[in-house]
Amino acid sequence: MSHLFGHDQPLSVQGSGDHASSFVGSFDPRVRVVAAGLFAIMVVSLHQIEFALGAFALAICTVFLTDLPLRLTLKRMAAMDGFIIVMLVMLPFTTPGTPMFSIFGANASQEGLHHAILIGIRANAVVLMMLSLLSGLTPVALGHTLYRLRCPAALVHLMMFTVRYISVLHDEYHRLRMAMKLRGFKARNTIHTYRSFGYLFGMLLVRSLERAERVLEAMKCRGFSGHFPMIDHLIFRPRDGVLAVAFFLLVTMLVVMDRSYVFAY
Repeated sequence: MSHLFGHDQPLSVQGSGDHASSFVGSFDPRVRVVAAGLFAIMVVSLHQIEFALGAFALAICTVFLTDLPLRLTLKRMAAMDGFIIVMLVMLPFTTPGTPMFSIFGANASQEGLHHAILIGIRANAVVLMMLSLLSGLTPVALGHTLYRLRCPAALVHLMMFTVRYISVLHDEYHRLRMAMKLRGFKARNTIHTYRSFGYLFGMLLVRSLERAERVLEAMKCRGFSGHFPMIDHLIFRPRDGVLAVAFFLLVTMLVVMDRSYVFAY
């Protein structure tokens, strides 16, 4: 796989591509990927804001153990929040419950506000933890890790090819758009514009299929037989086991305390 995607050097011992430049990056990427998935599953099952805030605080602490740039991380978080902000704002007005205030005849419920705050905290906690635990993992290293975790090979290959060729398709799209502009095309709210964009995306699809066929033929000429041989450089050390157990116990404790609080009240 490393030869296919343009990496002539073998993967590092950690297999993360970040050269262990941070404390989190020094651990086995398999542990990091599993921990990120476990954290996401556990956090979305929390029902109390207090324990969701605890998970968010854990994610913040993890950020400080990485070399993530703070400004870029905040921009990514803001992009995610901007995507779900409309849902969070509408949720108090669409969830039945105890009314708190009314806007233009629409009542905002206390239960809806609680649910919106809970969803916002959980979403930010999960995204922040994902960014922290998976920081520094290159697409090749991530695919290598998922393959070693027994993920379906077809899905791993699909992810790798998508990451590899999405920039190629993006460049192809810009070439087609430039050709349209050179011919005097200007986007307007007209049938001609809609038809032109339809032709644009149709041509992009045709060229994508043609490129995929050429790539497949080139791979077959190089002996591709449906799978990529991988050399395992991932080493599971005792410190990785300690991290896995400690992280599992910490997240499990949050869920148990949350369930205990729910059953108590």
